[in-house]
Amino acid sequence: MKKLMSLAFAVIAAVIGYVVVQNGGLKNLPINLGSAPPATNPAGPPPPRATDTIRVATWNIQVFGESKLADAAVMNVIVKVLRNFDVVAIQEVRAQSQDILPQLVAMLNADGRSHYDYVIGPRLGRTNSKEQYAFVFDLASIEVDRNQLYTINDPDDLLHREPLVGWFRARSTSPQQAFTFSLVNVHTDPDEVDRELDVLDDVFFAVRDDQRREDDVILLGDFNVNDKHLGQLGQISGLARVVSNNTPTNTKQNAQYDNIFFHSVATPEYTGRGGVYDFLREFNLTVDQALKVSDHFPVWAEFSVFEGGLPGPLAARP
Repeated sequence: MKKLMSLAFAVIAAVIGYVVVQNGGLKNLPINLGSAPPATNPAGPPPPRATDTIRVATWNIQVFGESKLADAAVMNVIVKVLRNFDVVAIQEVRAQSQDILPQLVAMLNADGRSHYDYVIGPRLGRTNSKEQYAFVFDLASIEVDRNQLYTINDPDDLLHREPLVGWFRARSTSPQQAFTFSLVNVHTDPDEVDRELDVLDDVFFAVRDDQRREDDVILLGDFNVNDKHLGQLGQISGLARVVSNNTPTNTKQNAQYDNIFFHSVATPEYTGRGGVYDFLREFNLTVDQALKVSDHFPVWAEFSVFEGGLPGPLAARP
């Protein structure tokens, strides 16, 4: 929009190695438009799951690499937390090895009942300390179009870590009725957050208007700012916030950094249930023990598995 006309958004194709994916794909996904309830933000673990819903979460696991994988107590908490959700956007995968996510998924599936998988983006950043975004998801409830995974192209270098975009579909109903949605995985640079927030509104609309024409666009991640200071991102008319009212999302519980945003009219699938998962209290950890897991709590939101929020024939898109 306006001030950022030079910012080009494009697909970085997996076939040239910028995005590491597995096999699979989706075809002919439906879309719809409707209305949605306002976002809410209760703290604590997710309540019992509602019927015919999926849970989407975001979590900055903080320098997630070999050292955390080697800590059994830390990984026990991480695995238990992730199993609460159907798809999780992860920030701060930081390692030279590409074996971090495969090992995490193996731990998630070690109980013999779980069937998780992942997709992961390229290493990003202007310094030697590169990070990757990833999506981890439950194959029993979520399907990803691996051919549509892409990283925002930013030729003018306005974003330190260009968001990773994935296209998903709920599996719990017929493909013709299933909720489809784009997830935009975000981690702003705390030293450049004001400028980046003034770019993320353009990212939102660019993803909405990409070749898929998916109206359910969900921005989620570590925004390094509270919901009252979102810059031009916050000026999007109808933008819903899952976390608000100064609810903290960090482990020390003194700041709000993480959130989930979507358009309140375009995404009626949101059930109104969402919030911050306080794993410190859930697992009776000390602050020091919790900080070894992450300096961030996960943020989550619940959505209907049905496109438009209700079962039945889909409305035709104009």
